[in-house]
Amino acid sequence: MASFDCERSFGELAPAGYYVALRVGFILPASERNTMPQAWIDRYTRRGYLVHDPVIRWVYSHDGVTRWSAIRLHDTRGVMGEAAEYGMRFGAAVSCPPIDEDGQRSFATFARSDREYTEAELRLLQERFSEMHVGTMPPTNLTKAEIEALAMMREGLLLKEIAGRLGVTEGAIKQRIRSAKEKLRAKTASQAVSCAAGYGLI
Repeated sequence: MASFDCERSFGELAPAGYYVALRVGFILPASERNTMPQAWIDRYTRRGYLVHDPVIRWVYSHDGVTRWSAIRLHDTRGVMGEAAEYGMRFGAAVSCPPIDEDGQRSFATFARSDREYTEAELRLLQERFSEMHVGTMPPTNLTKAEIEALAMMREGLLLKEIAGRLGVTEGAIKQRIRSAKEKLRAKTASQAVSCAAGYGLI
């Protein structure tokens, strides 16, 4: 799966912490990163704030970027007030809609303690996060033969064994793996297998 450097992209823009969720499936994201204060993460989890958090409700029902202060959803559990007690007084949320048939959206929330995000910062957060959202989508150009070869490698078969099972030359299998590596932006065959598995292709 494509890697992303959250620290470089968001560390300075979200000094109080951030949460990034890429390609959120039915329940869990394919990749996530949370740098919010651990004490807040623990409290948030223990109290089951996820379903009550206005920011999370906003990212699931909107696309784009907004400041926390602009979210007009009821905060029945006082989540935002408690977040402020942990140094997260101001924030922004970004939500990217699904771009393929799997329907997986990505979202992120960013926090700071000193001031509201500027319009320029909001645009920058949206641009950087949108790049991550697109960059971590599974490639759609792998052939059935390439996916089949990767799946057999995942089973532990050697190239010679794969070639024998498929009735092709070992050179043909090497070419399929080489092509799959390029499409998956992987450096090694094992990394290509891991990427394909992470994307749910095999």
